[in-house]
Amino acid sequence: MVETSRASTRPAPATPDPPFSERVRACFSSAANRYEGSARIQRAIAWRLGHLCRPLPIGPGPRADLGAGTGLLARSIALHRPDLDLLRLDNCQALLEQGPQGSDASAPLLWDLNSGLPPQLGGASLLASSFALQWLEPPRTQLEHWGSQLAKGGWLLLAVPCAASFQQWRQAAERAGVPFTGLTLPQAPELIAAAERRLQLVRCQRLRFSRRRPQALPFLRELKAIGAQASQGGQLTRAELRRLQAHWMEGPSERPLEWEVLLLVARKP
Repeated sequence: MVETSRASTRPAPATPDPPFSERVRACFSSAANRYEGSARIQRAIAWRLGHLCRPLPIGPGPRADLGAGTGLLARSIALHRPDLDLLRLDNCQALLEQGPQGSDASAPLLWDLNSGLPPQLGGASLLASSFALQWLEPPRTQLEHWGSQLAKGGWLLLAVPCAASFQQWRQAAERAGVPFTGLTLPQAPELIAAAERRLQLVRCQRLRFSRRRPQALPFLRELKAIGAQASQGGQLTRAELRRLQAHWMEGPSERPLEWEVLLLVARKP
């Protein structure tokens, strides 16, 4: 008889999950070359923020696009305000490489915004960010930090999806008896309160964007196509996905899938 050592029968130690910021970066890296073609809402919001930037009296000092990705917002601001040159920051090198390159584009900065802002943005005259704050931990603390780094008279332009988004998805998950695996989005009132601790709000809107309800699996694939599938909720099994799909279209047929987007324009007094 061959004896088997007890050590060989012990289960291998579980591999710890990587930090959430690393999971976010990995998801966006895998989708970087598809992002611009699929990020329709992000493109529309970037254009709107660029338009709102046009009349702002922005003084000298550092200017940046925080969580710039491929540079949708930076390019929109440049279109409306050719006099402004924004430093593009993001934690995903693959996304930054999809953005503007060459002699006419400022070099981007690979930076994890969970660590706060880099020293060169102290006393900033403009901090702009679109669809990035929700990936940081925790968003309201990071937002308050951004406000603290603005110079007197400096401006914040912000768009961020908030917790009232995706109610249809949440309700379908509840009916199916499966976890809701979307990103835990920040509460709009908490972000507004965080901004008001440092800044004077010039514009504050809670926008609603909607679309006719897609099927569950195609919608989840759309999120994956832009790298936005990372969440704190894990992944569903195939059986759970089938249950979610079966319950997805229940309820009033006219109820669309909605995004709630908080839009802020604020100034440092």
